[in-house]
Amino acid sequence: MQKSATKGKKDDLYHVIHKVPSGDTPYVRAKHAQLVEKDPEAALVLFWAAINAGDRVDSALKDMAVVMKQLNRTEEAIQAVKSFRGLCSKQAQDSLDNVLLDLYKKCGKIEEQIELLKRKLRLIYQGEAFHGRPTKTARSHGKKFQVSVKQETSRLLGNLGWAYMQKSNFMMAEVVYRKAQMIDPDSNKACNLGLCLIKQGRYHDASLVLEDVLQGRLPGSEDFKSRKRAQELLIEVQSRQASPASLDLLGLDEDFVKGLEQLMNERGPIRSKRLPIFEEITPFRDQLAC
Repeated sequence: MQKSATKGKKDDLYHVIHKVPSGDTPYVRAKHAQLVEKDPEAALVLFWAAINAGDRVDSALKDMAVVMKQLNRTEEAIQAVKSFRGLCSKQAQDSLDNVLLDLYKKCGKIEEQIELLKRKLRLIYQGEAFHGRPTKTARSHGKKFQVSVKQETSRLLGNLGWAYMQKSNFMMAEVVYRKAQMIDPDSNKACNLGLCLIKQGRYHDASLVLEDVLQGRLPGSEDFKSRKRAQELLIEVQSRQASPASLDLLGLDEDFVKGLEQLMNERGPIRSKRLPIFEEITPFRDQLAC
C-alpha cells in the first residue's frame, strides 16, 4: 500500500517536472514525444492521431501547429488550423486566432495578419470577445495573468499598426497607433509611433512622442529596452533634421522619383487632389472610434 502511494507521488512529480499530462491517450503520448523524448516528428503523428480520435482536440491542434512551426512547416500548420478548427470548442477559437497570427507573421503573410486583426477587433467592438466576461486569462512565458478588454484592444491595435508598418503604409499605421495609445498607452507603442512619424518625415511630432518615453510619462518608460530604443530613434530624428528632406522618405523607387520630379518641372504646379489612401483611412478611423 505504501509502495503504491510512493509510486503515485513519483508519477505526479514526473508529470509536473516534464509538464506532460498523465494517462496513455494519443494526446498524452504526443506531449511525451514532444517534451520528454524531444522527437517532433513522432509528436506530429501522435497529435494527428489525437485529433482523429477526438482526444483533447483543442490542445492537440494548437500544439501540433507549434511543432510544425518549429519544423519550418508553417504553411502546412496554417492549413491544418484552418481545416480542423471547426472540430474545436468555441472557447478555443481566440487561442487558435493567436496561433494563426503567429504563423502568418512567421511566413510574412501581412495581408492575412491585417484581416485577422481587424476581425478580432470587430468582435471586441461588437461585445463578442472574452465570451462576455470583462477579462480573460492569458499566458506568457509559462505564467498566467488577467487581461482586460481595454488592454487586449490596445494590444491588437498595436499589432495592426506594426503590420501596416511592414507594408510601408505609415499613414494608416499612425491612425491605428494613436488610437491604441488613447486606449491603453505604453512606451513600446510610443516608440513604434515615433518610428512611424520619422518614416513620414514628421520629425517634430516624432520628437514629442519619444520625449514622453524619455521623460517617464508613459507606462513602461522605466524599461531599459524602451528607453534605449527611444534614445536611438531621437538620435535618428536629430540626424535627419540636419540633412535636407528627400522623397526617399516615401520609400519610392529612385527612377520613379526622378521621373516624377521631371513631370512636375514640365507641367508646373498640379492641382491638389484627395489621395486614395484617405478613402481607406476615413472609414477605418470611424470604425475604430469608441
